[in-house]
Amino acid sequence: MPREVRERQMLDAAVATFGRRGYRAASMDEIAELAGVSKPLVYLYLNSKDELFTACIRREADALLAAVRAGVVEPGLAPDEQLWSGLTAFFTHTAENPDAWSVLHRQARTHGEPFAAEVMRMREELVSFVTGLLRDAARATPASPDLADLGDRDVVGIAQALVGAAEALAGWANETPDVSAKEAASTLMNFAWTGLGNLMDGERWPR
Repeated sequence: MPREVRERQMLDAAVATFGRRGYRAASMDEIAELAGVSKPLVYLYLNSKDELFTACIRREADALLAAVRAGVVEPGLAPDEQLWSGLTAFFTHTAENPDAWSVLHRQARTHGEPFAAEVMRMREELVSFVTGLLRDAARATPASPDLADLGDRDVVGIAQALVGAAEALAGWANETPDVSAKEAASTLMNFAWTGLGNLMDGERWPR
């Protein structure tokens, strides 16, 4: 069997085991058995439990980022439709890959460096992507000078808030029966876009 296929099997097994059992409780024996290989082969390919876990985080982070970017590819979409498409792609991916989301959202964040740093890389890329969507929204909406004038820190702050809300909502949706990806995306759109829409119309909270 080609190395890349065997390694993918090991990573699939590792993500399932880490996602369900947790990083500390997961054993290399379990992972090897689920992958259908010997434990020495897992060590030969991926060196250690730490490096295996890091490889899982990187693969799943890249997969989530790719899914979100692919969700916003149709040219000419209105700003709210772009955000809707990106959110729907995000929640669809996290719902269809609950073990991967557990690895990214729970396990990697709670076991220190370097795992948390890998997740932060993913989060920074998501924030950068959402920031770009907001900038595009401002340019596409002539009636939104206030959004255009917010400045980089404000727009990045809004993007941070949206990404944080999406992460929290995905965790809730994956633990709550019968919450669909579209329902989760609609919940966040109802919460966030109404406020953004008012901002684009020149309405700001008086302070």
